Amino acid sequence: MTEDLRKAALDYHAYPKPGKIGITITKPTDTQQDLSLAYTPGVAEPVKEIAKHSEAAYKYTSKGNLVAVITNGTAVLGLGNVGALASKPVMEGKAALFKHFAGIDVFDIEIDCNDPADFIETVVRISPTFGGINLEDIKAPECFAIEKALRERLNIPVFHDDQHGTAIVIAAGLLNALTLQGKKLEEATIVCAGAGAAGIASMDLLIHLGARPDHLFMVDRTGVVHSERQDLNEYKQAYALKTDKRTLHDALVGADVFIGVSGPGVMTSDMLLAMAPKPIVFALSNPVPEIMPEIAKKVRDDLILATGRSDFPNQVNNALCFPYIFKGALDVRASCINEAMKLAAVHALKDLTRESVPQAVLEASHQESLEFGFDYILPKLVDPRLCEKVSTAVAKAAIASGVAPLEFSDKESLI
Repeated sequence: MTEDLRKAALDYHAYPKPGKIGITITKPTDTQQDLSLAYTPGVAEPVKEIAKHSEAAYKYTSKGNLVAVITNGTAVLGLGNVGALASKPVMEGKAALFKHFAGIDVFDIEIDCNDPADFIETVVRISPTFGGINLEDIKAPECFAIEKALRERLNIPVFHDDQHGTAIVIAAGLLNALTLQGKKLEEATIVCAGAGAAGIASMDLLIHLGARPDHLFMVDRTGVVHSERQDLNEYKQAYALKTDKRTLHDALVGADVFIGVSGPGVMTSDMLLAMAPKPIVFALSNPVPEIMPEIAKKVRDDLILATGRSDFPNQVNNALCFPYIFKGALDVRASCINEAMKLAAVHALKDLTRESVPQAVLEASHQESLEFGFDYILPKLVDPRLCEKVSTAVAKAAIASGVAPLEFSDKESLI
């Protein structure tokens, strides 16, 4: 990062008021009558209604449109374990995206706790405040156990975006890229560099979509995740193949797809050359990808390339899905975000990319034209159709899978 950009980023967060979010009052509080309704004595009436029927909280409070973005700061961006307080700018940023893209209110909550059991108990105890919980920047493998326990104990949506948001956008982009390259998911050999939360969740979702487990090679810092290794946790063990491949280069020989959720520069030109014809490369390390686009395109002119950056085509960004997944879930009061809802989001993103792009989106993204192709395999973040398309698909999937008490046509009753 240049010194100018660093200063601009710090000034952006500091002025004119510190931070990126605030609280807005939604009811009049100007007169004595207003105050008597907002607080004492009027506030007692909704309290009594909620005490009798807990569902009344959705009618009389902000619960139904309020999400908690919660972290312990143990895996923040590419910065690692910076701690709970230092993670707050990222959580505020997440809150701003929820509000900007989907109109959802957020409290960001940074919990100073590295013990998974204590973290879980803290979240459970504050959960009545919220309509949903977005877990963020919690290191693997603890994040898997934390999410699982909270999903089991709570009856509101719990979603670890580093896992599932990443997986959903990767899957949507990959399905489109495979179509363009004339390949099928069930036949593709896929190599995933990075065996943490994002990598494992992405491979899980691709299997649900039809990928063959014996065609998936997971690679961590030690090398290929294989059946003879003795250092694997239970989550990596599920992807341990019986193979003589040991290095990332070995795994990439003849591979159709590379998915990088690891670190800068881990893919070399030789590795890319070793891949099958018409390869697909998702180099998603930020800010420096596993292989830089200018290098990749010099090496292979038959590839489709995606990164996590906005200054290159095909940006893979979780903001394409997480605001709208929560909106769909909240609209029908879903008790969880299940596999059907995640798959619905994948297909909604995939299908939207194949539609014609409105002029307003072209102007907002500074493009003269955009159409489904090698440089456009995912919608742009500024596409206003995302909210309706993805949230509607998720809401309908929640109803169809039996985890939502409301019909989709009833969602207006939440307002």
